[in-house]
Amino acid sequence: MENKYFQKALSNFTTDFAVGGTIRTLADKGLNVNEIYEKLDYPVSKETVAKLVWAHFLDNATICLSDPSGQGSKQSVTYEKIQDEYGRISYKQIKRPVELKGEYLPCDFGKQIYKDKEAFIKKLEIFNDHDRDYILGLPWPLETVWHKDDDRIRRILETSK
Repeated sequence: MENKYFQKALSNFTTDFAVGGTIRTLADKGLNVNEIYEKLDYPVSKETVAKLVWAHFLDNATICLSDPSGQGSKQSVTYEKIQDEYGRISYKQIKRPVELKGEYLPCDFGKQIYKDKEAFIKKLEIFNDHDRDYILGLPWPLETVWHKDDDRIRRILETSK
């Protein structure tokens, strides 16, 4: 049991070290999970890409799991590589406040997918491929989340009405 936990942690660390920065950068540039997956040369599953993008969106407050109105900031955690005078490498955890600026829009895509996946996918047929893949590529939870108001989410929510 302990060996499986260690193997999973090592695998997650290796994947994040190899492609985590690339995935986060491409997500920040507006690419969806499918587009990011197609650009990678590293052997990583689409589900792993989706999990890393989702975690990044939570860390940088693009998506909040609770209503952000009234909250001033939240903590973002990153790791900095440090090398000592003997060449040993370690990682230092750095916590930075992320200001929750701007408006957030409630999204319940996870609930809609869970309730009737076929009907939800049929509903998404009116979207362009980029927006449809954005919604279907992320692991939305079965609860309402709040997405930072931007052109993409506004367009998606307006179209889905």
